[in-house]
Amino acid sequence: MTQVVATFYKFVKLGDIAERQNSLLACCIEHGIKGTILLADEGINGTIAGDRIAIDTVLSYLRSDPHFTDLKHKESYTDSPPFERMKVRLKKEIVTLGVPVDPNEQVGTYINPKDWNTIISDPDVVLIDTRNDYEVDIGTFQRAISPQTKSFREFPEYVQQNLDPNKHKKVAMFCTGGIRCEKASAFMLSQGFQEVYHLQGGILKYLEEVPTEESLWEGECFVFDERIAVKHGLEEGSYNACRGCGHPISEADKTSEKYQERVCCPNCFDSLTEEKKARMQEKHRQLELARQRNVQHLRIKPSDQDGHTT
Repeated sequence: MTQVVATFYKFVKLGDIAERQNSLLACCIEHGIKGTILLADEGINGTIAGDRIAIDTVLSYLRSDPHFTDLKHKESYTDSPPFERMKVRLKKEIVTLGVPVDPNEQVGTYINPKDWNTIISDPDVVLIDTRNDYEVDIGTFQRAISPQTKSFREFPEYVQQNLDPNKHKKVAMFCTGGIRCEKASAFMLSQGFQEVYHLQGGILKYLEEVPTEESLWEGECFVFDERIAVKHGLEEGSYNACRGCGHPISEADKTSEKYQERVCCPNCFDSLTEEKKARMQEKHRQLELARQRNVQHLRIKPSDQDGHTT
């Protein structure tokens, strides 16, 4: 059965997030929804999957709350369930920047996908990919700068060391679903930058709405579920995930002497201990035995270092 994958977030001042956690989890479980939703005082962030009726029901439940009446979401589709369980977690931040900044107070200028090409084609605009290095490796916009961060928490340090509000007058940023670049824009404004733009709906909305022949996107877009990556039209991409580190791996990576199926890849081969490699090999053996016996084991999903889902 086709699964609907819905992603959403909203920065909004919330209270009683523990009570919201229990009722929201109960609603999702009741309707067979799986995925992850994060709640914090600053808002909500989630990626969930289920059948059409279940997704519509849970989204309607969310929008019945006055805080989420105008909650926007993006959809894609997959033939197999992308999540194994349902989690609603309480966090300090719905996406972890690690420095005091409140997107509910101020954010940069939203740019919708159809106008994004015009903004990033301006030679005076500094275009920054706010995602992590392993995400950037498989795809990004033409002429985009990668801060080479391992975690979104490193973004403020990158800005302080590499960007100057007196020199870089126009800055445009983007991320997977819009949440990181929106929060990054609030940080940039707090640091004195004047013209700060961010892609509304993120890369996913751009790939959904902008025709391939007009696109300035190159490669695929990493996503935090079992699909690993998507292409234009949000079709499932060509990457798998390394079971050792969660990073995307291509067919070329699999030809490396540092690739071991379901154990490690060139990215983590040198950092994994022999003990961990042995554990991963044993897990692979157990999975193969389970497959032969037609016993379902939990799949390993990509790692999410920043605690975000979009």
